[in-house]
Amino acid sequence: MTKIKDIAARAGASIATVSRVVNGSGYVSAEMRARIEAAVADLDYRPNAGARMMRSGNSRMVGVLLPALDVHFFGILAHTVEQALFARGYQAMICSTAESPEHEAAYISAMLAQQVDGVILAAVTTDAAADRAGDQAGIARLRAARVPIVAVDRALAGTETVAADHHAGGRMLAHHLLDLGHRAIGVIGAPDHSAPVQDRLAGITAELARAGLAPVAVHLGPEHSFEACRSLADALLSAVTPTALIGISDMAAIGALHAAVGRGLAVPGELSVIGFDDLPAARYTIPQLTTVAQPIRQIGQSAVDRLVALMRGEPPPPPPDLTLTLIQRGTTAARGAAAPP
Repeated sequence: MTKIKDIAARAGASIATVSRVVNGSGYVSAEMRARIEAAVADLDYRPNAGARMMRSGNSRMVGVLLPALDVHFFGILAHTVEQALFARGYQAMICSTAESPEHEAAYISAMLAQQVDGVILAAVTTDAAADRAGDQAGIARLRAARVPIVAVDRALAGTETVAADHHAGGRMLAHHLLDLGHRAIGVIGAPDHSAPVQDRLAGITAELARAGLAPVAVHLGPEHSFEACRSLADALLSAVTPTALIGISDMAAIGALHAAVGRGLAVPGELSVIGFDDLPAARYTIPQLTTVAQPIRQIGQSAVDRLVALMRGEPPPPPPDLTLTLIQRGTTAARGAAAPP
């Protein structure tokens, strides 16, 4: 069994310095902390949780609360956060709210019972109306207990937040299609209550308005699954005839691709389709999906960096540069372009 003295020998540090890092009980230089954390990971050190809490008052456990784990974006985010926390000597308590305020509140109660040192979360509801309705009572309990919080993907008022600029991402989606000459542009997405979905839609609408246009149709739904998104796209295509369709997420865009094929539409010859996220699946559609990529793993790593600083009582690092990038592949083309052979 690995002991603190083994960590000290590997890192070239004193036992006292290693103890300060493991227990989060004092200042250690960034360079030395990195060496010790690397040694902890290399030697698979597992301190006794009960003894550690008695000595330091810290559980070395972090709550990770996400809306869904079967949505690939949040699956990648959860994996990145868990690995980054483990490398810092923390364990992750990962929970899925299923987009339910009641589930969110119940899991927060469980996290408080486990005396987590901090929480990383993508809140189910984030607007003022939800606060007034009491849907964020669980988050209020975290704050009352002085548990450090970092929000990811969805901004949370008064809380450190790590998220891409979803409004700018929406503008990028629309701008790409406008540059290709499209004027009849539809939009689908889910879940409809999600702040990122609403922010991207606002960006799309704003960019189209600059060209004197509006979406020919917007279909948002409550369920972010392939089947639900395909149904949204199919309903839109049955009502209007756009030359391009924006999926507010890659899942929505992939659903749109299948709906188009089901209706005998050539992509991109008769219908251009674009998504958002750049999930791995975007490279395996036929044609490959054009999308706006957000740096999912960087978001997860940055959230951990900021939370660890808060848990140590240190100032958080500078905000990360979460650059969005248009990845043009095979599902978008100039309006009226012939389908590829």
